[in-house]
Amino acid sequence: MERREYEKLAAAEERMWWFRGLHAALIDALTEAAPAPLGTILDAGCGTGGLLARLRQALPRARLVGLDLDAAAAAVARGKSGCAVCVGSIDRLPVREGALDAVLSADVLCHRGVDAAAGLAEMRRCLRPGGVLVLNLPAYAWLYSAHDAAVDNVRRFGRAELERLLAAAGFAAVRTSYWNSFLFPLMVLRRKLWPRGGSDVGLLPAPLERLFAEIMALEFRLRRAGLALPFGGSILAVAVKPS
Repeated sequence: MERREYEKLAAAEERMWWFRGLHAALIDALTEAAPAPLGTILDAGCGTGGLLARLRQALPRARLVGLDLDAAAAAVARGKSGCAVCVGSIDRLPVREGALDAVLSADVLCHRGVDAAAGLAEMRRCLRPGGVLVLNLPAYAWLYSAHDAAVDNVRRFGRAELERLLAAAGFAAVRTSYWNSFLFPLMVLRRKLWPRGGSDVGLLPAPLERLFAEIMALEFRLRRAGLALPFGGSILAVAVKPS
């Protein structure tokens, strides 16, 4: 991504409603699919370390490792999370085979220069048998916008497409679901009818931040109760490396 977008990410990801919801969804999916104790967890494409910091709070006994292609972002992530962070590509993970209990990756396979099939194959290689993969990816090719271009996305995914990619990479027990559903109409209006340059990353006025966070929390509770939402701005996927 452009340096300006990394700077916006570093400044906003711990307080912005979107990242708070994203990180909560990823951690909840991980702990549901891979109950404690968890050993070594990789955040593949960790950016400036917001998810690593949340993981450290939620799973203090786990060994957390981050990876990002950008050296400056990796340095920020080390300082923010206190975790080990290396510089490298998701297509060629510098991790030995079967070394990881879990991999999380938030909005990385959608980036320019990333081969989604190669990235999934690498994550499977590095997981132990029975290890868990948790992914988040942007939904719907038709929703591609200036925001995607600013954060270096070149593709958005459908659920069926993502499920096929995971199955082709050798994963089992694949589960996918849409989320960010209640605010999805606003997202469509903002991205398609009133576009502007740059990304949507950044803090809103405090009342809107509180409102959107409460809406996300309500959606989160409904998902945990078993409500499957039929659409949304993102896709959450959980898959397992077969034993």
